[in-house]
Amino acid sequence: MPQQRFALGGDLDIGRLGFGAMRICGKSAWGWPADRRRVSKVLEAAREGGVNFIDTADAYGPETSEYLLEEALHPFDGLVLATKGGLVRGGPRDWTTDGRPEHLMRACENSLRRLRVSCIDLYQLHAIDDDVPLEESLGCLVELQCQGKIRHIGVSNFSAEELARGQKVATIVSVQNRYNLLDRSNEAVLRTCEAAGIGFIPWYPLATGKLTRESALENIAKKHRAKPGQIALAWLLHRSPVILPIPGTHSVAHLGQNIAAQKILLDDEDMAALAAMA
Repeated sequence: MPQQRFALGGDLDIGRLGFGAMRICGKSAWGWPADRRRVSKVLEAAREGGVNFIDTADAYGPETSEYLLEEALHPFDGLVLATKGGLVRGGPRDWTTDGRPEHLMRACENSLRRLRVSCIDLYQLHAIDDDVPLEESLGCLVELQCQGKIRHIGVSNFSAEELARGQKVATIVSVQNRYNLLDRSNEAVLRTCEAAGIGFIPWYPLATGKLTRESALENIAKKHRAKPGQIALAWLLHRSPVILPIPGTHSVAHLGQNIAAQKILLDDEDMAALAAMA
């Protein structure tokens, strides 16, 4: 089955199943991985498997995820690269917002340097800084877009109301929020994205393995001769045409399972059973 496609921003043709590059770093997205060569093999396998949308952030590592992507995949021919700015790290469990325009300007410039590109396909505000109006943060990204350093603007961890405010400042082409079979608290945001043709990128799509312990999921997985995680990804792809899952992994075998999830065809009975899991 050919991979389902989505026109991100109306002009970037991507496969709906992408790759999230947070887990290629060390534990808790902190520091370097134990085996950098293994990471390179996973990234190379993703491209060879038809994945052309890669999502990362300067906070992953911090910085190491971007360096690893450059090391393994540059030049990024045929790939659509997304990164984020607006969170800073002081340790493995420390994620602090910084949405000041001066910080975002510097963060974008540093991402351009680490990735060795002149323009970032999709640059996302990683989170809203409570001390900085979101309009100021997004206004900075619009300025970077006008300078040709950003092609498209996305946001992350936005409510439907915040997205509406943001749309008055910038043309937003994607929203990256937490969403999976068990956590559908962002349904209102998803509906807004559907109405506007905005890409919805669910983070935490597999709930870090929690989904695999759900009996309903196990039963449907047996029916399709698949893994529970594959059913969870297939559900996301079936749930809405604007959903762009980005499961991450540091295993080539697991990557292959994720890619194969696109071939699973869920029927109405499956979808009804999965809907009851929320």
